[in-house]
Amino acid sequence: MGLITGKDLLEAGWSEGPALKNLLESAKALESKGITDPAYIIKLLERDFAKEDPTLRMREKALPFSEAIEANSKLEEKNLGSVRKFMGELMRCPVVESGAIMPDSCPAGFAEATIPVGGAIETRNAILPAAHSADICCSMYASVFECNESTKGMMDALVESTRFGYGGRKDEDRVDHPVLHESVWSNRYLKGLEEYAAKHIADQGDGNHFAYLGKIRVTRDLVDALTEAGHDATARALRDRAGSRIDDASGVEFFTLVTHHGSRGLGAHLYKRGHKAAIKETSRIAKGIPKAAAWLDVTTDEGSDYWDALQYVSRWTKANHTSIHERFLARAEGELVTGFGNEHNFVWRRESDDGSSVFAHGKGATPAWRDEASIPLLGLIPLNMAEPILLTLGSNNSDFLSFAPHGAGRNQSRTATLREFRKANGDSDEATIAKAIADATRGLDIRWYYGKGDLTESPIGYKSAAQVRAQIEHFELANIIGEVTPLGCLMAGDSGPKPWMKKDLLTPKQKRQIEHRADRRKQKQSYHRWEGNDDEDV
Repeated sequence: MGLITGKDLLEAGWSEGPALKNLLESAKALESKGITDPAYIIKLLERDFAKEDPTLRMREKALPFSEAIEANSKLEEKNLGSVRKFMGELMRCPVVESGAIMPDSCPAGFAEATIPVGGAIETRNAILPAAHSADICCSMYASVFECNESTKGMMDALVESTRFGYGGRKDEDRVDHPVLHESVWSNRYLKGLEEYAAKHIADQGDGNHFAYLGKIRVTRDLVDALTEAGHDATARALRDRAGSRIDDASGVEFFTLVTHHGSRGLGAHLYKRGHKAAIKETSRIAKGIPKAAAWLDVTTDEGSDYWDALQYVSRWTKANHTSIHERFLARAEGELVTGFGNEHNFVWRRESDDGSSVFAHGKGATPAWRDEASIPLLGLIPLNMAEPILLTLGSNNSDFLSFAPHGAGRNQSRTATLREFRKANGDSDEATIAKAIADATRGLDIRWYYGKGDLTESPIGYKSAAQVRAQIEHFELANIIGEVTPLGCLMAGDSGPKPWMKKDLLTPKQKRQIEHRADRRKQKQSYHRWEGNDDEDV
C-alpha cells in the first residue's frame, strides 16, 4: 500500500469521484521518485490538482422556526430577542430542516449559531454535536417509594448517597455497575475514557443538577391516565401499592426522589471528540459553516460510531441515576414502588412520514412525542427547587417538533442575577443573598453540598414557574397528569473558585494565561452576552 490513501485525499479536501484514481497514481509516482513525506506529497498534489469548491454553504435566509414562548416583560423580550438571533443563525445551516423553541428558552452562549437552551432542531442523516451540547444526556429520573423516615432522615441519607462537584469519586469510594464492563471501549470516540466512566458513577456534578425529594399524590385519575396512555407497568405498580387507598377522594401520597444530571466527564470528552470530528468533516464538504453548526454524517463510519457512542452514554447516564437511587433507598430503608425518567439533552432517531430517518436534537428540551408503539412519552419537567416537578404525557404536537420544555429556564445569566445582590463597593451582599434564598425556599429542607447556597440555582435565578407551566398548556406541548411536590432539595451550591483557578495552586505561567484569556473575553463583542449557561454543567 502506498503512503497516501483515498481517505487521506478525502481528508485533504478532494471529493469522491474518478479524479481520486488519478490522484493516487500521481502520489505513487511521487513516491517512486523517493519522496517519502506524506505531507509533502499532499502539498505537491495540491499544486497540480485543483480541489472542487465545496457546494454546501450556509443558507442566505434562515428557515422559519416555531415559537412556543411568549414574552411578558422587557427583560423577557430582550431574552427572546437573543434566542431568536442565535436560533435564526442555526436555521441557516444546510442540514437543518426545522426548528422550535420552548417556553424555557434562553441563550446558551454567544458563538454564532449556538443552539439556545430550550431549542430543538431536526436534520436528515446528520448529528450536530453542539446541538446536544457538552452535557450529553442530561436527564431526569424519578423513584416513587415508601419510607418510614422523616424528611430530615431521608435528606441525610441522600447526602450520603450521591456526590456533587468537580473531579469524581476517589478510588476507595467508587461504585461499580455492569454498564462499566460493556465492550464499547474500542469505539473511536470512547477509547481511553473508562476512567471517567468509573469515577463518575453516583456523581452528579454541579450547576443546575440536583437531587429533589418530594411527594406524589396517586389518584384514580392519575392511574387511569397512565393506563389509557399505555404505561401499564407504571400504572399497575402504583395501583397495586396504593390498594384500596386509591379510591379515597384525596388518593394516596408516596415519597419520590428525582435526580437531574448528565454524563459528567465521560460525556464531556465524548462531546469534545465528536465536535472536533464534526468540524473537520464539515470543513471538507462545506464552506463558511460556524463551528456550532458543524455536523457528522451518520451514513459514514465516523457518524455511525458517534451515534453508537451516544447510545452507550445514554445507558451509562441511566445507570448513574439508578445507582444514586439504589444507594439512597438502601440508606433510608425505603421500598421502591416504580421508577421512570427521560432525557432532555440528546439526539433521537425518529421515522419521518416518508420512512426515512430524522434526527431530532434537543438542547434542554423534553421529548413529548409518541413512541413506536404510539405510546405518549412520560416526562418530568422541573421548575425550581421550591415548585412541583410536573409529570407529563407527550401531546405529540408536531407544530413544535413534539418537544416540551426541560425546566423553567432563565431570563438573564447567572452573573446578571448576582449583580443585583452587590453592595455599593461591588462586593456580594452575602447576608441579603442568604435571606433571599431562605425566603424563596421557606418550609423546605434545602441542602448545599458545599455548605454555601447558590443564589443562581435558587428560585430567584429562574423564570416564573407559573408562567412556564401556563405556556406548556397554552401551546399544548404536553399533558400534565401529576405533580411531585417538594420536601427538600440537594444541590452543589457555591464551591468557590474552580480548583484550577485557585491562585495558590497555579504556576506563574498559568496565572498569566488566565489573565490573558480574561482580557480577550473583555474585548469580545456580541449581540447579547450570557456569562452563564443553563445546561452546560458537566
